[in-house]
Amino acid sequence: MIRFDRVSFTYPDQESPSLRDVDLTVDEGEWCLVAGRTGSGKSTLLRAVNGLVPRFSGGVLRGSVTVAGRSTSEVKPRDLAETVGFVGQDPAAGFVTETVEEELAYAPEQLGLAPTVMRTRVEEILDLLGLDGLRDRPLRSLSGGQQQRVAIGSVLTAHPRVLVLDEPTSALDPTAAEDVLGAVARLVHDIGVTVLIAEHRIERVVHFADTVLELRDDGTAGKGAPGDVLAGLAVAPPIVVLAEALQWVPPPLSVRAARRRLAADPRRGVIDRVGGDDRAHAAEPDARPVVATLDSVSVRRGDVGAVHDVSLRVHRGEIVALMGRNGSGKSSLLWAVQGSLPRVTGTVRVADGTDRESRATTSTVSSAHGDVRWWGRLLGGRPAAGRVGSVEGQAGHGACTWGVDPAALPAPAARHLVGMVPQTPSDLLYHETVGEELDTAGGGDAGAAARARSLLASLLSVTIPDRSHPRDLSEGQRLALVLALQLSAEPALLLLDEPTRGLDVPGKADLARWCRSEGRAAIIATHDVEFVADVADRVVVLSHGELIADGPVREVLGSTPMLSTQVAKVTAPTGLLTVREVCDALAALIGTR
Repeated sequence: MIRFDRVSFTYPDQESPSLRDVDLTVDEGEWCLVAGRTGSGKSTLLRAVNGLVPRFSGGVLRGSVTVAGRSTSEVKPRDLAETVGFVGQDPAAGFVTETVEEELAYAPEQLGLAPTVMRTRVEEILDLLGLDGLRDRPLRSLSGGQQQRVAIGSVLTAHPRVLVLDEPTSALDPTAAEDVLGAVARLVHDIGVTVLIAEHRIERVVHFADTVLELRDDGTAGKGAPGDVLAGLAVAPPIVVLAEALQWVPPPLSVRAARRRLAADPRRGVIDRVGGDDRAHAAEPDARPVVATLDSVSVRRGDVGAVHDVSLRVHRGEIVALMGRNGSGKSSLLWAVQGSLPRVTGTVRVADGTDRESRATTSTVSSAHGDVRWWGRLLGGRPAAGRVGSVEGQAGHGACTWGVDPAALPAPAARHLVGMVPQTPSDLLYHETVGEELDTAGGGDAGAAARARSLLASLLSVTIPDRSHPRDLSEGQRLALVLALQLSAEPALLLLDEPTRGLDVPGKADLARWCRSEGRAAIIATHDVEFVADVADRVVVLSHGELIADGPVREVLGSTPMLSTQVAKVTAPTGLLTVREVCDALAALIGTR
């Protein structure tokens, strides 16, 4: 169905090719997972399937790409639309209509299908992807995850023979991701659709895949059975890393298979005992000074109540993970804290920057929804900017006597209180080159520009040339650039909305290390439970805009399978969340012998 014959591709102004001598065949009805480091060429390979590379990207392509016997060099992308359904990393970029139902109907309408056929297909996809309740919603009013489901549905209504998906679950909550991937799997098994999918959250996809294509950093590629290819890869999912740590050969690729392997492993009793002992230790109240307070915050987006009466306290150096299903209000809450989204009710206060040496007095506070406790690491690093005083009463039952509302300040001053990195970091990039972006950090302030350059160098293992255009960067590089720009203002509180989109496993590990070492208070909205287990002190869960859970990472992630890590599911009911914790449990046994 798909054939790459010695394909090499080099972007304009690049010296080395992004793809090098790629020989690849994907058969009809095959599910092929594309894996590789950030920037290894995965998106380039996918875009070559329908001719977007090189027709719209520019550059030089050598070799040939054929789909269903048609050469992409001879057939225009629009003429391949009925054969190849393509969904890129930014779903909103492909929208051409105003509402969900109109977007789903657009492709069959353009193909000239009969109204009854078009209507049937639209209803089928609305049910298949759980979009029926959103059919009349404006696309711009949807959350990032909801937009992603609509984008996938909009290509499925054309009934393509080939489905090409670039990071399709990056903005989806675990339940929505399972629903979407399950729907794709039914198309593969029932009607023989061929799937080529690039995904950094490999743990969500690998058990569906027939084959895995590894794209290496030099642009070459290798393809084989999932277990053979993933073993030893830097981007391997936690379940494969656990298998390597426990020396299981071949590695299991599903939680069910891994649980069976662990049940037969003589070390299971040790893991159970150490995990159980660890869970017995109660978490202590967080005694660090409070940096930010949210009291009874409510937000509306048009006619939709997005956030309802949410109260929180965030402490110095604390990393709070904000979780919940798509459309639960996570992004709305972050923008309300940042000050851009008006609040219907409630107050937000962040420690102001007038007293850099904060007073070390604070009251221990509790959330109106349960004790606010910490788990894991107390983060070191420089003091958070701002004056921290006492807080009267509990969340939602008293007014804050210190700090400033970011919404009441002009943007330059507000940036010193709160730094925001949105779901699509490129929304904050305005200039033609990376150098211009860095030079204009902080409104052109020399000190801020210098800090931005230093931060960018510390966040990336490679140097980005100043002449590079921001849109030519990988998702991870754009994230690092925007993060450096926001942090150049030295905000007291950092807000990150889905920061692991486009990041591979090593990239997420680098981001986690940076978050832990920075010592800055942060609220991170994410669906990435593996990242949360590695970096967060505390988890807050929203549902329909209401705060329904607030507590230690282990307590919240262990409360439901939908929020559990792969390791937690394999080792349940121990409460262990990561491979590192399992290895520490085994090391504890060795130390007691």
